[in-house]
Formats: sequence, structure tokens, C-alpha cells
Amino acid sequence: MRLCAARVMMAADQEQGENKRRAPRLRALKAGRIVFHHGGSTIDCTIRNLSATGAKIALEQALLAPDVFDLQFQDGTMRPCTVRWRKLTEIGVSFDDG
Repeated sequence: MRLCAARVMMAADQEQGENKRRAPRLRALKAGRIVFHHGGSTIDCTIRNLSATGAKIALEQALLAPDVFDLQFQDGTMRPCTVRWRKLTEIGVSFDDG
């Protein structure tokens, strides 16, 4: 019984968090690259969802990503990012240029 109530509360918390976003995020499955140390270091990643103000990024070890970096898209576009949350293999970022 407690486990079920905890799941309901977690779902409600996630829904509230999504409603607080400034722009709706759309599901995506795009290759990307985390670029830091002035381009000297990179980490391959997958962009899982995307909006005008941020993204959810999947990578093997989220702890390896720095707090601030550039996200490079497949077309070469780069967006400066700040990490807003971390899980074991995912990070949520906001874009700093918009």
C-alpha cells in the first residue's frame, strides 16, 4: 500500500515539475556532444527531449559532465548549458543563450 502511494506522489511531483517549465519539451532522439575545457574535452550523449529553453540528455555517467558546458548538435550548432538536475545516466540542462 505504501509503495503505491509513493508512486502516485512521485508521478504528481513529476507532473508539477513539467508544468513549471517555461517552454514545453518535445521528445527527441538525437546524437549530441558535451563540449568543455574550451573544446579540449568532449562526451558523447543522446538528447532525449528538447525545448527552446533546455533539454534532457542521456549519457553513460552523468557525474562526468561539468556543471557548465556547450551542447553540440549533429549539425554543428552549439548551445551553452547549465546543469539543473542529475540522475545516474541523465541530466537536465537549461540553455544559457536564450
